[in-house]
Amino acid sequence: MSALSTDQKLVRMANQIAGFFRSYPDDEAVAGIHKHIIAFWTPKMRHALQAFGPKPESGLDPLALQAILGGAMGESPVRAATNDPHLIGAGASDAG
Repeated sequence: MSALSTDQKLVRMANQIAGFFRSYPDDEAVAGIHKHIIAFWTPKMRHALQAFGPKPESGLDPLALQAILGGAMGESPVRAATNDPHLIGAGASDAG
C-alpha cells in the first residue's frame, strides 16, 4: 500500500467533515463544511484542496466540493491571537 499524498490526505479530511454533515439538508451541510474548513484549516491547506478537489480522480465528496467551490474561502473566524501567538495581548482578550 502506498502512502497518501498531501492532496489525498486533505481530501480524506474534507470527506470526513462531509460525512459528519451528511445528515443535514444539503445547503446546511455545505455551509457547515465551508465554515469548518475556513475556521480550522490553514490557507495553504484550503488552496491545495481547491486546486486538487475538483479533479475527477480526487474522490472529493460532492458536498465538500460544493463547499470549496461555492464561495470565497475568506479568512478564519478564529481570532487572530489564536492563529498567531505573537498577537496575544493585542486586544484579543475579553478580560476586563
